[in-house]
Amino acid sequence: MTETWTLILGLAAATFAVRLSGYLLGRRLPDHGPWARGLQALPGCLILSLVTYLLMQGGPQEWAAGTAALIVALITRSLPLTMGTGIAAICLFRAFF
Repeated sequence: MTETWTLILGLAAATFAVRLSGYLLGRRLPDHGPWARGLQALPGCLILSLVTYLLMQGGPQEWAAGTAALIVALITRSLPLTMGTGIAAICLFRAFF
């Protein structure tokens, strides 16, 4: 029983340390300038790189789902709707084709 509580307390301390370090480092990030612009663009760049890699590894189903997501993105400019469309499209294409 002692090992279990030691593990729980250790994991709680590690979780707190990760969150605290993120908070402390986040306060030091720039609010303006080229670094701030780069950091603001980073999530979109990461998503784009992941999608591009999956498309390059995929076949016609992945390309059709990517095309559907691109059309929704161009029409709505909504990231959640675009991601939902891409996920739904690839699920449907893989299930029925």
